[in-house]
Amino acid sequence: MTKERLISLDVFRGFTILLMTIVNNPGSWTAIYPPLAHAEWHGCTPTDLVFPFFIFIMGSAIPFAMPTKQFDYAVFNKIIVRSLRIFCLGLFLNYFSRIELLGLEGISLLLLRLIITFAVAYALLGNFSLKIKTYLVFGIFAILLILAYSQIETFQDVRIPGVLQRIGIVYFFVSLLYLKTNLKIQLLVAAAILLGYWIVMAFVPVPGFGAANFEKGTNLAAWLDNLVLKGHLWSYSKTWDPEGILSTLPAIATGIFGMLIGQVLNLKIPKIEIIKKTAIIGIALLSTGLLWSIVFPINKSLWTSSYVLYTAGIATICLTLLYWIIDVLNYKKWIKLFLIWGVNPMIVFFFSGIIPRVLSAIKIKNPEIATEKINLQSYIYNHNIVPLFSNPLDASLTYALVYAVFWSFILWIFYKNKMIFKV
Repeated sequence: MTKERLISLDVFRGFTILLMTIVNNPGSWTAIYPPLAHAEWHGCTPTDLVFPFFIFIMGSAIPFAMPTKQFDYAVFNKIIVRSLRIFCLGLFLNYFSRIELLGLEGISLLLLRLIITFAVAYALLGNFSLKIKTYLVFGIFAILLILAYSQIETFQDVRIPGVLQRIGIVYFFVSLLYLKTNLKIQLLVAAAILLGYWIVMAFVPVPGFGAANFEKGTNLAAWLDNLVLKGHLWSYSKTWDPEGILSTLPAIATGIFGMLIGQVLNLKIPKIEIIKKTAIIGIALLSTGLLWSIVFPINKSLWTSSYVLYTAGIATICLTLLYWIIDVLNYKKWIKLFLIWGVNPMIVFFFSGIIPRVLSAIKIKNPEIATEKINLQSYIYNHNIVPLFSNPLDASLTYALVYAVFWSFILWIFYKNKMIFKV
């Protein structure tokens, strides 16, 4: 039995997905306002809040999705299938631009990729029986992994980690922890993960590099990524991954804190008492994260323990404010935009990653140089948006906002027709 949706949580999710779409789709990656860019290494910008917010929100939703703690084989099967569906959606994004068949090129190849994409999306987002879902997701998961290690040239360096992959893993472990333990054990597990991660990262020597450190490419998390997933890491770093193996452990703690707040929001006590509790927890988490950052810097790529506490604290405070405004004061006139984004997160996550790849694959004649071709994304940006602005930062942001408006229209149609796509 599923409890009634918490509107403030849907709005918080919608705001997070909307912000993600804007920061992930600038007109030019060389023209970005600082708050809309990730911190270079240590530190945290508003953009660095997006990913932990989504994991936190996912954790918060678990007690509402499973208010009765019933655990059996069927429930376990549902959890692992949902986790793998999320994982495979993310993994397939890394395959899209690598699909080749029968020597096809240009539009023919793009159409083939799109046909396969819609087939995979239907298989992973379709509302089938649990048995069919299980067969489909395990089949797709096996195919993707086999291709990655098949020695086929086009797939031999395909990236395996990713944002949705991490979300799927975190969902699996946090869901099991919620169903099998109480609040005290959950808090102890989160504390053990964060302390253990700090000890390992701060004191264990890094093979081949020497003393423990928190620098790019030479820390223990980077060493483990390169050892286990060599050749299948983030293309920009090649030897480490921001969604790598070791740094996924503290991400589980982020999900646990979200799940703990979700349970507080589910308490059968006056709403004002809930607000007091979550506000205190949020301030405590944020403060502890800032203190810990003195010895363990806040860092998204490493997902440091201080980063977990700091971002979970901000997320808790944001959700507390939304809960007070929406669910207590009942002030809801402004929420529709965020609500339509919040109820369909996976469809946005997946296809907002596909569309830029499609635009980049379509080549048209360059209006400025007749002998050259440019991709459709560059054409739209450089010849329709850039001329309208003297400041390239404004032009780049406008492109991102136009893309967000495009998605808002699609999501409004889905919302109006009660089309909600769930994994």
